[in-house]
Amino acid sequence: MFTSPPTSDDEGLPEGMADAARHAEAAAAAAGVRIQEVGDPRRLRAVAGMFAEVWESPPGQDPLAGDVLRAIAHSGGAVHVAYGASGLAGATAAVFGPPGSRGVYSLIAAAPYADRGVGFALKLAQRAWALRHGATSIAWTFDPLVRRNARFNLVKLGAVAREYLPDFYGPLDDGVNTGDETDRFTAQWSLTGARTAEAARARQVTVEGPDLAVVTVDPAPGPDGRPFLARGAGSVWCRIPEDIVAVRRADPALAALWRTAVREAIAPALADGLAATAMSRDGWYHLTREETQ
Repeated sequence: MFTSPPTSDDEGLPEGMADAARHAEAAAAAAGVRIQEVGDPRRLRAVAGMFAEVWESPPGQDPLAGDVLRAIAHSGGAVHVAYGASGLAGATAAVFGPPGSRGVYSLIAAAPYADRGVGFALKLAQRAWALRHGATSIAWTFDPLVRRNARFNLVKLGAVAREYLPDFYGPLDDGVNTGDETDRFTAQWSLTGARTAEAARARQVTVEGPDLAVVTVDPAPGPDGRPFLARGAGSVWCRIPEDIVAVRRADPALAALWRTAVREAIAPALADGLAATAMSRDGWYHLTREETQ
């Protein structure tokens, strides 16, 4: 179940906030976890250790140390932690954005075991918390080459990406990013938009890749020799590898080629006013001008 410090009963909340709380509760129940806001230093040290395991970080180089998580919770941000039958199952941390923006920035999110619904439950808990505190959007960054994250962010949650940030963090020395440039998309999640509302109801969304027989396919193949860029009416499709982390470990040079190819395909499309709104199961981003929220 989803739990947070009591502010009022759901029945006393505005309709959108009450719905968000119910959706968070349902997602947590479906994932078999309870989600809490955590500020206790001992419990936050365990969360920091979990983040380090997920990112395969060297000792002493946790993505977010326990003392930093403690400061986030104390300063008005939130660390949401999922607990399952076997203990710690995932966590996410967020802070508020610039004054007056009514925005929240999600710093980190991780669940050690994928595809169990824990990440979805955490994000819906974060959404409910943000709405309770007057926010209307949440932003975060993610690697454009990580297919499962792209599908989760754009399809499962209903976020969009309108900003591409080349080598955003500079070099990172962890087991996930080492040896690659840290390009990032900025995900923008409207907490009250139609896409988000549909996603929060756990509706299944099917996204198909382009029909290569009817779109214009770029003659230059992708790094694996297959088509990877196509254009339709007012939109662009761009394919990414199935598992860039595995490619990075097996063939760093090939991973670098993917990084450059995708950057050179997507960045100009975003600059031209398109936004990444979907990711198909077979690995194609869809960038479009259509209204997304």
